[in-house]
Amino acid sequence: LQGYASEMDNPNLVHLIPSALQNKKEILFGNLPEIYEFHNRHEIENCIENPELLARCFLKRKEDLQIYEKYCQNKPRSEALWRQCGDSIFFQECQRKLDHKLSLDAYLLKPVQRITKYQLLLKEMLKCSKNSEGTAELEEALATVLDIIKSVNDSMHQIAITGYEGDVSELGKLLMQGSFNVWTDHKKGHNKVKDLARFKPMQRHLFLYTKMLLFCKKREENTDGHEKTASYSFKNSLKMSTVGITENVKGDNKKFEIWYNGREEVYIIQASSVELKNTWISEIRKVLT
Repeated sequence: LQGYASEMDNPNLVHLIPSALQNKKEILFGNLPEIYEFHNRHEIENCIENPELLARCFLKRKEDLQIYEKYCQNKPRSEALWRQCGDSIFFQECQRKLDHKLSLDAYLLKPVQRITKYQLLLKEMLKCSKNSEGTAELEEALATVLDIIKSVNDSMHQIAITGYEGDVSELGKLLMQGSFNVWTDHKKGHNKVKDLARFKPMQRHLFLYTKMLLFCKKREENTDGHEKTASYSFKNSLKMSTVGITENVKGDNKKFEIWYNGREEVYIIQASSVELKNTWISEIRKVLT
């Protein structure tokens, strides 16, 4: 923040800032200032003498940890901007002054890495505190952090949905997302379509919200020689208030059915494992009840 973000306002360097970066500081750095302020409270350091207080620290700050989700959601925009201007003289100059071996993008990845380091810390502490005072709180703290990592991960996929006409934020909480084989069986339409549909599954990425189930098709695009970025093009949606579910499909314990309008449309969904299928079924059941 001092070596790069503040330098964007340095009158001596202004002429070096590429035009694509003008007024885009918030996009490049996201809510990094907010994360910095959050960590400036040094609450974890205060637990060094009494490590059993650490878990409470996480539980107390449960809401605040959402700042990571915000940071990660902005990350694709930040990376796109970095690819555009990362090799400019301005950044080279800042890096030289700081005498850093790594360039800025390595540091912008730190918050994303840090949120996953918390769970490792808590897991290690749990290993050392079998059935002692504070073990239950540690377990709760770990569950909290894993929940945040899951929602960060889910929201990263969610921001890549394209072609959905409505507003995703109105669909309720995103509960689950993942890739499946899907077969359809519609009462309407030609028999030919039905026969074809029986054999060849479609690859679909499903997003389960409290109000809606979205079916999307995953597309991977190469961004100018960099790692593939996935996007999910919207195909169709089912209102959760009108669907039914069949938990078992003959001949395959990884399949379940979601149907619509009294089985007028049936979607046969195959998960990659029985565990995954059961997790989805229990989430869907919760929504339906």
